[in-house]
Amino acid sequence: MSKGVPVLSHPDRRTPVVLLAGFDGLPTTGVDHLARMLRDTPGTVVVRHDLTELHEGIVRRTVSYLPLGDPTGETIHHRTVHELAHGCVSCTLRADLLPLLCRLAARDSVRRIVIALDPAFEAEAVCHAIANVPVAGVVGRVDGPAGRDVRVEAVVTCLDARGWLADALSEETLADRGLADADDDRTVAQLAVGQVEFADAAVVLGADGALDADRARLSAVLDRLLPQAPRVWANDPEAVDAERIEALLTEIPADSRRGRLFDAHAPLLRGQPPLDTDHGVTLIEFATDRPFHPVRLHEALDVLFDGVVTARGRIWLATQPDEVVWLESAGGGLRVGSAGPWLAAMSPRELAAADPDRRALAALRWDEQFGDRDISLVILTCDGDADEIRRALHWALVDDAELLLVHSAPELVAQWEDPFGEWHADPCTDGTESDPASSASPTGEQRATER
Repeated sequence: MSKGVPVLSHPDRRTPVVLLAGFDGLPTTGVDHLARMLRDTPGTVVVRHDLTELHEGIVRRTVSYLPLGDPTGETIHHRTVHELAHGCVSCTLRADLLPLLCRLAARDSVRRIVIALDPAFEAEAVCHAIANVPVAGVVGRVDGPAGRDVRVEAVVTCLDARGWLADALSEETLADRGLADADDDRTVAQLAVGQVEFADAAVVLGADGALDADRARLSAVLDRLLPQAPRVWANDPEAVDAERIEALLTEIPADSRRGRLFDAHAPLLRGQPPLDTDHGVTLIEFATDRPFHPVRLHEALDVLFDGVVTARGRIWLATQPDEVVWLESAGGGLRVGSAGPWLAAMSPRELAAADPDRRALAALRWDEQFGDRDISLVILTCDGDADEIRRALHWALVDDAELLLVHSAPELVAQWEDPFGEWHADPCTDGTESDPASSASPTGEQRATER
């Protein structure tokens, strides 16, 4: 192409999708209110799945819209009941929501789709499914992901200023709250933190009912979880009208994630969050070029369960020199799993196929002995002891003598006890794998369940 000739880009003709997320009580009411406000825009279709009877294999779906050009101005509601062979979130996504999105996108009268998520749905998992799960059997459409027909325009999360932070620090499981079956091992904190962390914008409700100190602390947490995301503070849902919601959507920065999923090697600090301490809220960076001793790390992880909202990042275990290990926590829950091989452990063919950005960043810090292996963690604390966390993690690293063994005698290091070597729960009890569609993390095989 000659210099000076403009590059022509084709407009994205996929139907935009807005996801509304919330968790329990007031936020769920907030999700319903936001859905009603957006529903009154002609050409907008609102989809809502009620999963309260999911354990019985029953899903109730409501599709609501205001017809284009209808002089009556009355909203139409289509309510259907679906029976699933397997009552799970994955089946609901695959069997109903994804095909429905494809069918709605094919209609000229549908200009926007709003998904009012049931609390059992996680926005990240839904976006992952839209982008990656093949949809088959839709008449007149070639099989493939729904992402060919729709695009995620925004994820908006509602949260209760009076209770969200307590949920984010909780050790309870959804089953403890009566919000899920006993075989669903997700925690309250995992859902509360995940819905906020993945959002492009937030509506904070119950603001007037929160104490000034609590509101300031919550604001400090949100500044670090959602540094770029616009927020609306209101006492109750009715104070947020349709005009304000539409304005909120236009305030979302152009480079917001909008449903994009980042892998384990993407930057951990996105959007330039503040790194100072504010009302007891601190964002800790922990980075080093030596590995953890697996047993000492296992003992040290208790520091992530007291006053920590979330922790996430890549770790290098001395006993697993070829594998990137991903760690993430929310409140009292922890997961550890595989995130694929280090570049230094890849074959030439694998290395050639690796992400160019990852290879470029690794080249800047490449070590002659250990290649790109390192540890990089980000920990968000709320009244937690940042110094104690740093001391515990430093203590868990291999010492100089052990590091020499890592380099010169890896076969001996491989014989060290490794609590992370197999499926593992903390504390050490038998764990069961959660619904794979309930969480879309950068990890591959998950090897640790909630604490």
